[in-house]
Amino acid sequence: MTIFSKQKQFFGLIGWLLISFAASAVGAVASIQAQSFYGELTQPSWAPPGWVFGPVWTTLFALMGVAAWLVWREGGCRKNKTSLSLFLVQLVVNALWSWLFFAWHLGAYALIDLIVLWLLIIATLVAFWRVKALAGVLLVPYLLWVSFAGILNYTVWQLNPLILG
Repeated sequence: MTIFSKQKQFFGLIGWLLISFAASAVGAVASIQAQSFYGELTQPSWAPPGWVFGPVWTTLFALMGVAAWLVWREGGCRKNKTSLSLFLVQLVVNALWSWLFFAWHLGAYALIDLIVLWLLIIATLVAFWRVKALAGVLLVPYLLWVSFAGILNYTVWQLNPLILG
């Protein structure tokens, strides 16, 4: 195990949080009109109100950043290349979903993206768990939320075929 100084660990944490929230920001750009668009869609009775998504995603991106940092602390990027690469790829796929759903109104492609994201989260969770169990545990809420989001995406897409083609 590589032992990093407290200063390097602190900057590592900030770096992984910045990377996570950068993906969030890319998705947020596509979601500028999300609240009004989401409000216009026919929703299932069990759909959460639009204001829930911001706090949930903020929490999840923070947990993701901490999880990646915990893995990084166990030997750095070189030793954990596969785990951290999976993490970065799933962030890109995560950010793409907002563009597919909110910006481009492509419900089916957004659902496919979520399925790919779900598989990548599973792979990342397992890879993180093997390095540091707590890092894997921190991804469980993310996996659960994306599972829910997939069901919601499918349902909303089916209820709005003319809008979400």
